[in-house]
Amino acid sequence: MEWAIFFNASLGSFLICVGVLGLIVGSFLNVVILRLPKMLHRQWTTQCYEFMHDKLTSLPTPEPLPPLTLLTPRSHCPHCQHQIKFWQNIPVFSFIFLRGKCIACHHPISWRYPLIEIVTMLSSVICAYYFGFSWQTAAALILTWTLITLSAIDYDHQLLPDDITLPALWLGLIFNLRSLFTHINDAVLGTIIGYLFLWSLYWLFKIITHKEGMGYGDFKLLAMLGAWLGWQALPGIVLFSSVVGAIIGIMLILLKRHQRTAALPFGPFIALGGWIMLIWGNKINTLYLNFAGYL
Repeated sequence: MEWAIFFNASLGSFLICVGVLGLIVGSFLNVVILRLPKMLHRQWTTQCYEFMHDKLTSLPTPEPLPPLTLLTPRSHCPHCQHQIKFWQNIPVFSFIFLRGKCIACHHPISWRYPLIEIVTMLSSVICAYYFGFSWQTAAALILTWTLITLSAIDYDHQLLPDDITLPALWLGLIFNLRSLFTHINDAVLGTIIGYLFLWSLYWLFKIITHKEGMGYGDFKLLAMLGAWLGWQALPGIVLFSSVVGAIIGIMLILLKRHQRTAALPFGPFIALGGWIMLIWGNKINTLYLNFAGYL
């Protein structure tokens, strides 16, 4: 109670604490973004081997790989394997202090690491400022961090792991049992409509063009956002993600940064649209209804 009174009285102190927390979490998200796809690849490879071994008993046994989890091994330079000490792993500040290079081999450190940390910090502070010291802020931070992780993984691998989307979907429904962001009925409808809408578009596009326009992970991501924000948020998410995705795709093609026939991950655009609706969804819907009323 004393913490609640203090933070409600001092918004600046609350935002600073959330900003520091965002930097720390952003550093951990970098680990998840880097390691989770590798862990899943190992898991799928093992499952394929076990399946094939049942069919072909002469299949050679693969060499065991060193353990890989989100916590082990310790963070290290991917180029020279130098273990990173704690003072070399302070979010953003270590990158600046080391001048963006490994202290051992001087190989450049990817700019992605501080970028993820800064984006996580800024988006966390915006959530805290908008929702204040409340349970909504705690839940919004979880959703924000989830969307950042999914966006980066999808950008790198065109993959939206069920290990993240499905638990987050259930978590959104659980939060909305107390109508944290929307009524539970709207959350359930949002889950169903979100999945079926993109699923229908997928099959319509496939029947017409005989090509796959998106992956099943996109269906689950939109269903997850429907579970958190309700079906009312889905039109805004779909409209924003489609328009922004089309604009960026056209720009990349014109700049010859992306081939016309190459797939462009859609997950980051859905995630960004979902986060915008999380923060400003009510204002956007109100503006739309007011505009429609003048027509």
